[in-house]
Amino acid sequence: MAARPSGARSPKLELADIVRAHGAAFSAAHRLCAVQHRALRAIERCRTAALGGELRQCDACGTQRYVYHSCRNRHCPKCQTLAKERWLAARRAELLPVPYFHLVFTLPHELNALAQGNPRALYAMLFAAASETLVEFGRNSRWLGGEIAATLVLHTWGQTLSQHLHVHALVGAGALSAEGAWIRARRGFLFPVKALSVVFRAKFLDALRLAFKRGTLTLAGSTAALREPAAQRPLLTELRKNAWVVYAKQPFAGPEAVLQYLGRYTHRTAISNERLLALETDSVRFRYKDYAHGGRRRVMALAALEFLRRFALHVLPRGFMRIRHYGLLANRNKQALLARARTALKAPAPAPEASAPESPAAFWQRISAIDIRQCPACRLGTLRLVATLAPPARHPP
Repeated sequence: MAARPSGARSPKLELADIVRAHGAAFSAAHRLCAVQHRALRAIERCRTAALGGELRQCDACGTQRYVYHSCRNRHCPKCQTLAKERWLAARRAELLPVPYFHLVFTLPHELNALAQGNPRALYAMLFAAASETLVEFGRNSRWLGGEIAATLVLHTWGQTLSQHLHVHALVGAGALSAEGAWIRARRGFLFPVKALSVVFRAKFLDALRLAFKRGTLTLAGSTAALREPAAQRPLLTELRKNAWVVYAKQPFAGPEAVLQYLGRYTHRTAISNERLLALETDSVRFRYKDYAHGGRRRVMALAALEFLRRFALHVLPRGFMRIRHYGLLANRNKQALLARARTALKAPAPAPEASAPESPAAFWQRISAIDIRQCPACRLGTLRLVATLAPPARHPP
């Protein structure tokens, strides 16, 4: 192997490097479901010859460059930027010219083990309990008395990749009445968080109790005892005793601030490559924010297999929608209801978006002023496609 030139920077550590180094040992040591296997394999192969790609050549100096395909897996930190921007472009036309509130609904950690065995069911209960609570408070004339516009985003992780089940909710400061009038929220206030917490807890526990009664949950390992009603009742009683965390932030100033904020949350993966510091013999070091101590930046070291175990916890069930819309933004009658809301707010209709999605080249040109078609060697020519590279044939074991 050639020595690295003096002063050359080491390649930036990526999640894919950790999977390549320790993924096989991790898979051998842990029982993974199919979607976890697919996610890890996709991350490992992303932007490598394993997925095929293109050979491009500069039309001025002749420099050749290999460009490999992305895996497009939603858990891959390298594949979310373009998807996020396209999603935000679609949402831009749906924002109303009102302040927006950010709320967070969190499940108690006592439910973590149950969620590990039943992620689809528990995540669906979380969405339902949080969204129904918000919609009901919006319809209550004591608070607003109409249909709200809400977007909810599921996050399952904390800063150290530990399990932390919660949904972020972005809610417009007001509601559309049945008569077509816009009811404005009080300045700096949407709904009382203590009351939200009580209703959210009741709705979730009612759904959990019903799931226990119907026997629709998978109960094994540490949750096997919950097959018996005698064990279910103490758990439900204990969960009902404590206050559940519902958090509300001050409203955003306007739609553009909302878009920037949405971009931070909607397509985030459990850990970004930017937070990774080092892959040592059998451990991974990464940065995290310690919110228990004022959000201080700290460094954590985990054994590589434990790091991958924590990451795999946050791989979502296949086809599960982690971004959902409610009220005025629900798919049914969305366009008609948003048009009525804009009329009530005396707001102009949004400019029509281009029908075709933005290309990767146009995206990078707009976002970073980088023309990815320009030759990186001479900076004069354009990289032209000269060959399509098929993925290598996979032979059965």
